[in-house]
Amino acid sequence: MRKPPTAEPPPKAAAPRRASRWGGLVLLAVALLLTIVASFALGAESVPFREVLPSVLSPDGTQHSLIVHELRLPRTAIGIVVGIALGLAGAVMQALTRNPLAEPGLLGVNGGAALAIVIVIGFFDVDEALVYVWAAFAGAAGAAALVYAIGARGRGGASPARLILAGAAVNAVFSALTAGLMLLSPQSFDGFRFWQVGYLAGRDLGIFWRVLPFVVAGTLLALVLARPLNALGLGDDAGRALGASPGRTRALGALAIVLLCGAATAAAGPITFLGLAVPFIVRAIVGPDLRWVVPFSLLLAPVLLLWADIAGRVVTAGELETGIVTAFVGAPLFIVMVRRGRTREL
Repeated sequence: MRKPPTAEPPPKAAAPRRASRWGGLVLLAVALLLTIVASFALGAESVPFREVLPSVLSPDGTQHSLIVHELRLPRTAIGIVVGIALGLAGAVMQALTRNPLAEPGLLGVNGGAALAIVIVIGFFDVDEALVYVWAAFAGAAGAAALVYAIGARGRGGASPARLILAGAAVNAVFSALTAGLMLLSPQSFDGFRFWQVGYLAGRDLGIFWRVLPFVVAGTLLALVLARPLNALGLGDDAGRALGASPGRTRALGALAIVLLCGAATAAAGPITFLGLAVPFIVRAIVGPDLRWVVPFSLLLAPVLLLWADIAGRVVTAGELETGIVTAFVGAPLFIVMVRRGRTREL
């Protein structure tokens, strides 16, 4: 009789692998700390590294202190939470749909946020960043709720295929409405085009504090869902046998995506590629186990996003939006990885 494959490696093989993964998490944490310091110091006008910490903790009104405390501290803080949110949203989305090429926008989050922003600008003539945050978050949450309601109808509930199809349909409708409203209202386009690119510049700490609770809640949900999503990756029947409820797990997973991607989109606009590529890269390194994919994505995504923001400040005389840098640098890398077959089944 053929011996069935074991789900877990023997203990002697598992211990070194677990130790190497913990070591990888420590290295990523150190990389994130160094990236934060670099984000404070590097830009169109560099600040000496020895002045970074005093400028953050006790600003004295000098030029370097104002640059660090007033300009780079808010965008770095927002970059951290947005990176965490997009990395985790991508990891949960790909596990939820069992599609290694899925990205958070499949649930209609970006389309709903964009439509809400255009409505606020065009009909209410609002030009306040904090209003944009709440409008975008409301639009993202409403779109995801609509997608889940459509996907959950009928027999079988909210299966991955139904969620993807419902998300594509809702996103298409919202995109058409957004384009129509911008044609009817030129001022909507003028205000919307900067937000649509995705950027961290010009933000203040008020936006950071408003989206932080949603990112924290979504992060906790993602960490808790790692084990049940692993079980569902074996199929619904096997997942039930392992104690995971498919319906509850998918509902909570969709909620985590809404909280994370909605907050990130509201704070910085629809930054592309990051939520798609980070879990993809992490799985190529640590494998498909979400108990490791989730924490690795949590640390790697803000590192990549902050370096994209730093590059946008350094390589041009002015400001190059972060969303442009992530797309410009990330898309070729992603194409190379796909062509080399670095995908893993979920």
